[in-house]
Amino acid sequence: MTKPLKLAVVGHTNVGKTSLLRTLTRDVGFGEVSHRPSTTRHVEGARLSVDGEALLELYDTPGLEDAIALLDYLERLDRPGERLDGPARLARFLEGSEARQRFEQEAKVLRQLLASDAGLYVIDAREPVLAKYRDELQVLASCGKPLLPVLNFVSSSDHREPDWREALARLGLHALVRFDSVAPPEDGERRLYESLALLLENSRPQLERLILDQEAQRQARQQSAARLIAELLIDCAACRRSVLTEDEQQAIGDLRKAVRQREQKCVDALLKLYGFRPQDAAASDLPLLDGRWGDDLFNPETLKQLGVRVGGGIAAGAAAGAGVDLLVGGLTLGAAALAGAIAGGALQTARSYGSRLMGKIKGQRELTVDDSVLRLLALRQRQLLKALNLRGHAAMHSIKVDTPQDKTWREGKLPDALHKARAYPQWSSLNPHAKLSQAERQEQVEALSVQLNEPGLMP
Repeated sequence: MTKPLKLAVVGHTNVGKTSLLRTLTRDVGFGEVSHRPSTTRHVEGARLSVDGEALLELYDTPGLEDAIALLDYLERLDRPGERLDGPARLARFLEGSEARQRFEQEAKVLRQLLASDAGLYVIDAREPVLAKYRDELQVLASCGKPLLPVLNFVSSSDHREPDWREALARLGLHALVRFDSVAPPEDGERRLYESLALLLENSRPQLERLILDQEAQRQARQQSAARLIAELLIDCAACRRSVLTEDEQQAIGDLRKAVRQREQKCVDALLKLYGFRPQDAAASDLPLLDGRWGDDLFNPETLKQLGVRVGGGIAAGAAAGAGVDLLVGGLTLGAAALAGAIAGGALQTARSYGSRLMGKIKGQRELTVDDSVLRLLALRQRQLLKALNLRGHAAMHSIKVDTPQDKTWREGKLPDALHKARAYPQWSSLNPHAKLSQAERQEQVEALSVQLNEPGLMP
């Protein structure tokens, strides 16, 4: 079995070393991420494995705090007539008392780098290139190990990437990688491992296996996410409740609550799938509010702002003919509003639903979730998924969900699977006596998830 590649993650205090490791390991709980300097006081490790075989070991190290003084000290260690090379000079330093006292933090970093195959030198690209950083690189170079600079926080508008590129080139470090641990690029991990493979040719097989595994995991997450969203939409499309007229308002409130809870269940599952915490979501235009999606799911103003099409069909016709504000309800009152749907010109809709609704016209009303709400559910989950795909596991800010720009779910034809689900109330977990394992339901969930995962339909 091949020995795992060992990488020391090194750099100045508070440049994002632990943040980088959180994102690479997809572990929001690794180490401690803070804006306070000197958060990491010891060496902490993580291991990446594929099929049970350890391929990469990553070691988080304390920040280098006084490289200027340490470099001066190292330069005085040579005895008369001696000219020690870097590793020999560091060995003498690590044997001395200063490595246990004044430069204890720096000694931990150097010991780990000497014991590793290479180092990732993390840089806060927002910082100016100061003398202390040049001295750090000179001290680290004394270890005789390959160093790959990692430019962190490059998504910030005030980054100084050109200055850092020039400074690193002057020090002979021409290979580097851009990797923002808070908002990593989609191919960030692949680029990092490919750059390492150029420096460590003997470790190329392990790194290539990691690249393939990361891509397989990404695709698996995307497929699982599509299925979670498909399950939500099928559940809500198939939801159907018959109620007596006098119980109507209570039934509407209960069904709204059930739909909100079902959406929250999907949100929680997506956060867990992507390795984030429930508290990573917060309010914005289409937000999670105090850990729950806000009430705008049934607010007509939300639909209007997103351009969700609500004209035509039973909702518009019934509202016009029966005097029922179905859009505000977010639910379709089928039986009593059938005549209004016909009067409103939605003949096709009335024909497809008519036989079922007319059977309930005496004494009962039937509640279903309106198409416009299904559209909004899909839009919200897609935008959340887009945010999760662009989020690093070091991010400490709350997730902000952007307003969707695509028209597929706002105006396009709803997928056939949702139309079919309307006729099968037993397909919804929101209904009593649900039969979720039925083969035909599973086929429709699968068909919808495949459609959701098609290029251009998934964020």
